[in-house]
Amino acid sequence: MSKMRIDAQERFTVKLVSLQLLASLGLNPAQVQLISGFIDTYLKLNAEEEAMFQAELARIEPARAEGIMEIVTSWMEQGIQRGLQQGLQQGLQQGRQQGEFALVMRLLTRCLGVVAPQLRERIGMLSIEQLENLGEALLDFTNIADLEAWLGGQ
Repeated sequence: MSKMRIDAQERFTVKLVSLQLLASLGLNPAQVQLISGFIDTYLKLNAEEEAMFQAELARIEPARAEGIMEIVTSWMEQGIQRGLQQGLQQGLQQGRQQGEFALVMRLLTRCLGVVAPQLRERIGMLSIEQLENLGEALLDFTNIADLEAWLGGQ
């Protein structure tokens, strides 16, 4: 935006006019999505600018505003989808981590007896890959010292 030399106070107007033009071109949805993505990337608005954008949009005649709102709504839907996807990925990762931890702790308790809280805490900090490695290594442990030595090597 700085290379375009657009005054910060005109950003919302430039975005609105760009979207009006885009809505009036009669392009197919894929083309609109591509161009509107470019507009949104290079004309990001802060909260104040967004409020001014919405206020100006409310003043436009309904038929023209509808085309712009369809574009803006598509951005919102894409953002929601990305957020849901990221949340799902993080949830799956976290669930896998917890499952690995629970399994390793059950195996350690069965092989070595009660595991001290400070060791449980250290084990809880391990990555999934490290937990998997510990799950294999613990088959050779004969006492808590073996576990402590393994954790010391991580």
